[in-house]
Amino acid sequence: MNTIVENDKQYMTQTYNRQNLTIVKAKGKYVYDESGKKYLDFFSGISVCNLGHCHPRVVAAVKKQAGSLMHASNHYYTGPQGELAKKLISLSFTGRVFFSNSGAEANECAIKLARKWGSALAGAKKFEIISFSNSFHGRTLATLAATAQEKFHKGFEPMPAGFKYAVFNDLESFSKLVTQETAAVIVEPIQGEGGINIAQKAFLEGLRNICDQKGMLLIFDEIQCGMGRTGTFFAYEQYGVVPDVITLAKSLAGGLPLGATIIGEKYASVFGYGDHGSTFGGNPVSCAAANAVLGVIDGALLDKVKRNGKFLLSRLEKLRKKYSFVKETRGIGLMAALEIDFPGKEIVVSCLEKGLLINCTRDNVIRFLPPFTAGRKDINTAVDILDEVLAALKK
Repeated sequence: MNTIVENDKQYMTQTYNRQNLTIVKAKGKYVYDESGKKYLDFFSGISVCNLGHCHPRVVAAVKKQAGSLMHASNHYYTGPQGELAKKLISLSFTGRVFFSNSGAEANECAIKLARKWGSALAGAKKFEIISFSNSFHGRTLATLAATAQEKFHKGFEPMPAGFKYAVFNDLESFSKLVTQETAAVIVEPIQGEGGINIAQKAFLEGLRNICDQKGMLLIFDEIQCGMGRTGTFFAYEQYGVVPDVITLAKSLAGGLPLGATIIGEKYASVFGYGDHGSTFGGNPVSCAAANAVLGVIDGALLDKVKRNGKFLLSRLEKLRKKYSFVKETRGIGLMAALEIDFPGKEIVVSCLEKGLLINCTRDNVIRFLPPFTAGRKDINTAVDILDEVLAALKK
């Protein structure tokens, strides 16, 4: 056992069921262990390193900013924050941005916004939030309560009150839960942790219509599916359905911690001084990194994501036809899944041993989140490794 692993086992809380891999370096689409062995990373740190590891423009921005200003209290103004907020608004809709450190915090902000609006400004006591089966919105107590998966709740009960769960892609199920106390609905257009489940256009259109009729906020959690992952900068662009609030994190700062809650103009003034805050939210170095990230994501790169996403799905579909235990393939952009009829943990381990990083979610869904810089050759390499692993299982 190496020193890194020993320190983890002895001094860290054992909350992560880590793979047998110690990463000491990463560059582009590869990570490297202590022996120098390289691994093709088709997990991207759970869709964090969308531009690949240590993108040169992001690294340069981090170095430059860290050399001049690493932190300033949010009691004062800093340049990178406002620049980033302006860019995010220009990419989405008129409104305002709150910066935090993570996806859970971005969703926490959205939940607080909905409750503040519902209790103080809506003319009624609206406080309930509706989310959907197989959702995942974070691990704070509030975002855990918004996560409609009981396995994450066990041991932390009672969950905070005010959250209801409808069936994903079932508008009737949602409608039945709406009351005069419903303040908002939060939904992932493409569920990541839930197994790459893709919302139907009619479903999101229906949510938008009901929210408009009932005076509720429509919150899109794009923490995993946003930032170009689906082939458009925001996933909602795939549907033509505009939410009131968007939450972002993961790949926003190219590997540094940063979350953002984009609030549409109608609700942009709900928060007043002191209603919300974050010591490190909008850190200058993280914001500088995010500004660099946004400078890299352009139309050509998004077109590449679309093309390679279709190619990846076509390769996975061949595996579905080849192996009877593969139930389904699904995906959009470079966000894809291969669902099997048995637990997939050993498949992930075997791929790791052969130099490929992938992930299994919901026990039996093999998830692919390759970096945008991956090409068809890389996709072929990854799927060939998976094919080899699946063939061994078949025997």
